[in-house]
Amino acid sequence: MSKKVAVLGAGSWGSVLASLLDENGSDVKLWSYNASQVKEFNEKHTNSKYIKNFTFSNSITAYNDLAEAIDGVDYILFVVPTQVTRSVAKQVAEILAKRHQVVNIIHASKGIEEKTYLRLSQVLSQEIDPQNRKSISVISGPSQAEDVITKDITLVTVASNNQKAAKEIQGLFMNHYFRIYTSDDIIGVEIGAALKNIIALGAGALYGLGYKDNAKAALMTRGLAEISRLGTSFGANPLTFIGLSGVGDIIVTATSRNSRNWRAGNELGEGKSLEEVVKNMGMVIEGIATTRAAYELSKQRGVEMPITTAIYHVLYDGADIKETINQLMTREGRSEIE
Repeated sequence: MSKKVAVLGAGSWGSVLASLLDENGSDVKLWSYNASQVKEFNEKHTNSKYIKNFTFSNSITAYNDLAEAIDGVDYILFVVPTQVTRSVAKQVAEILAKRHQVVNIIHASKGIEEKTYLRLSQVLSQEIDPQNRKSISVISGPSQAEDVITKDITLVTVASNNQKAAKEIQGLFMNHYFRIYTSDDIIGVEIGAALKNIIALGAGALYGLGYKDNAKAALMTRGLAEISRLGTSFGANPLTFIGLSGVGDIIVTATSRNSRNWRAGNELGEGKSLEEVVKNMGMVIEGIATTRAAYELSKQRGVEMPITTAIYHVLYDGADIKETINQLMTREGRSEIE
């Protein structure tokens, strides 16, 4: 018997995951707040703003009404931008409570909530009553939507405190080109997923400034060390950061032109202002808000994160990028394992 899944968020990643689940035999409903996007999807089976030159299955129905989208489903997959996750979760919680509906909650977004600096599983657990949810899980890893839609080989991780749910989700998503591993380290998977966007911004900026592969490798390696330091301070398993949602996600996000965070960093490196970059992108650049969150968390927890700090000063204090790089390079020498 096929499982019923509501995918909330019809951006590139949400619509591609909806297509994957449909292909695997699930009964999929796709929700978007944008009525014109829903109309296009249902009439033309396309999502032209986010996924070019692709026709979706006509067995996926898009909804503008959230109550309709989640009616009778077994799983709700959140793929909305980080900063609206709480508001959407509040609406979902009200609907579930009114219907006495119980579901498995999954999210595949990558970020940290502004001001609270909470991971998204924490936000979801705060908003959705335990009586209406069997589990909360997170899917993350090196997975550009543009590659998954062409059935490029992709490996990701599903993390949950409920390993029965994790294995069920593994079964929902796995096929011959999309492989998913289970983990119980939600903290590590979510922190790796969010903070790699900071490193992608930096990698794009280096490219825009004309730096080469050596500089990119240095940034990615030392950036991973920072992510691991912050993650383990919250109790994450350090091995998570050398896995798919750590080094794997950094590799793809910090090297691919499909990454909007990389593209944003590249434009900054080329001399555009942050305001210009945000306007030109037309989509949420998660790494910008995540940089502030990671910077503040590093101060609160006494964790040294020089790369994150440098990118924060460029984004929020208008620091000169070249001078900032020079300051990083001329810091006092130290052991690599510090």
